[in-house]
Formats: sequence, structure tokens, C-alpha cells
Amino acid sequence: MGALFGKSKKSSRVTEQDNAVLQLKIQRDKLKQYQKKITIQLEKERELARTLLKEGKKDKAKLLLRKKKFQEGMLVKTDGQLDNIEQMVSNIEFAQIEAEVVKGLENGNNSLKRMHEMFSLDDVERIMDDTKDSIEYQQEINALISGGLTQEDEDDVLAELNEILQQSGESEANINLPDVPTDKLPSGTKERERPSRQAVAAS
Repeated sequence: MGALFGKSKKSSRVTEQDNAVLQLKIQRDKLKQYQKKITIQLEKERELARTLLKEGKKDKAKLLLRKKKFQEGMLVKTDGQLDNIEQMVSNIEFAQIEAEVVKGLENGNNSLKRMHEMFSLDDVERIMDDTKDSIEYQQEINALISGGLTQEDEDDVLAELNEILQQSGESEANINLPDVPTDKLPSGTKERERPSRQAVAAS
């Protein structure tokens, strides 16, 4: 059980910026509720002022309308505060996105640096040269397969082949010739194949 209670809690992913955005949204909602309440109250006071005027209570109606005018000014200020809050929330959220972008760029830059450390300029040049040689060799093979050699090239190939054969003590005539058989023919076959002298005289 000690092991269970001894486990450390995972660190919260909620940042200070997240808390700031949350508080601003809470204030925004409160201001909107206040606006709704004042709007309903202003309608009621306007109707009450009409009633007071009908009853001939002009001074009370005038005082009520002054109060209504003051509250309307408060609503205008509330609209400005709401605009400021919305702008602040947008700025914080955009700043968070920018921070993530910067962090991603930093990680990418570090990865590139590690990759560059794996290969020096000499290594890259060597690899590029090897790759170029391989490509050229493959192109030569492709040219041979596709019959890209001229007659002059073919003559050079044959001349080089003969030179190699002469250096090894062979000639082109000895190439691909079968070996001479060493087995003796059967005696019966030899007598049948050779005609006798009597047969020749009779003919």
C-alpha cells in the first residue's frame, strides 16, 4: 500500500497561460450576465417612467430616466471591457500557438544539428562521389544492354580481348573448342569401319 500512495502524481499540463485564459473567460461571462440583467432592468424602468408620467409624477419620472441614462453608460463601458477581454484571450491563445511553433522549430533545428554532426563535409563529398560513380557505371551497363556501343567500340572490345588472350598464352581459336576424346574405339567397330583388301580388289 505504501507503494501505491508513494507514487508521484503526474505533472499537470495546465499552464499559467491556460489559467489566465480561463479567468478572463469567467470575467467575460460575468460581464455578459451583468449586461443581460441591466438590459432587462432598463426596460422595466422605461415602462415605469411612462406610468409615472401618466400619473403626473414628472419629477419622479425624470429622476428614473436619469438613472436609466447612467446605467446605459455603464452598458457601453461593459461593451468596451468585453472587447478588451476578447482581445486579451485571443492574444494569449495566439501567443501559445507561437510558442508551440517556436518550440517545434527549435526541436527541428536541434535534429538537423545532430544529423549534421553525424556526417562531415568530407563524408558528404565522398558519398556524393561514390554515388556519382555508381550512377555512371549503371549508365554504362544500360548503354551496353541497349546496344549503345558503336562499331568502333566493338572493335576496341575485340582488340582488348585478343590482347588479354595473348598475354595469357591463348588464342581466340582455342576458345570454346571441345576437348579431344582420349577413349579408344572398340576393336570390332574398327574392323567394320575399315574395308578389307579383297573387297577393294573385287570392286
